Amino acid sequence: MSIEGIVLCENDVSSGTASEHSFNEDLCLINRVKANDSAAFDVLVKKYRDRLFSIVYNMTSNRDDAFDITQEVFIKAFRGIKGFNGKSAFFTWLYRIAVNTSITQINKSRLRRFFSLETLDTEKAQRACPEYFVGMDNASRPLFLKELQENLNIALQKLSNKHRSVVVLCEIEGLSSAQAAFVLKCSEGTVRSRLHYAKEQLKSYLQNYLH
Repeated sequence: MSIEGIVLCENDVSSGTASEHSFNEDLCLINRVKANDSAAFDVLVKKYRDRLFSIVYNMTSNRDDAFDITQEVFIKAFRGIKGFNGKSAFFTWLYRIAVNTSITQINKSRLRRFFSLETLDTEKAQRACPEYFVGMDNASRPLFLKELQENLNIALQKLSNKHRSVVVLCEIEGLSSAQAAFVLKCSEGTVRSRLHYAKEQLKSYLQNYLH
């Protein structure tokens, strides 16, 4: 089994016509915000609050901190939106603020970094780890899922902030290497390198699950 089978993508980034429509829709709303229409920013908040909370929670693994940081990110975005030039998607610009704010909070409070797979269900785990589910009775599966989650928590806790960030962005949030590079202010090559290293580290930490 590869690490790709364990680290599950929760959100896929849309492409094509739908993505272009969303980009243009966001740009229209942003222009309205710049013209002092605060109601337009409320629309952006409603559109991205769940997605933003997801990335912050995956970074901090603390629900209370995630709520506070998400609110702080939107405040920062509102204050700095006049500096948004439209050269990137709004959500990647928002992600950059979210990642930086999360890391600052982690470093400041020395939060314990756990990755919680609350959304990991039997169906997903069966797709991810078929060899473990073949012949496993229903009573054994919850215990396996609990053990898998605990080991993922421990493994991701060991990654540095920069490696955890790239795993969260690319493997959990489904960003492309180009989008992650924008968020992290680095090259696509650096993103791919960090992701490769992080996966190798996770493989070593989770070796008991990867045979």
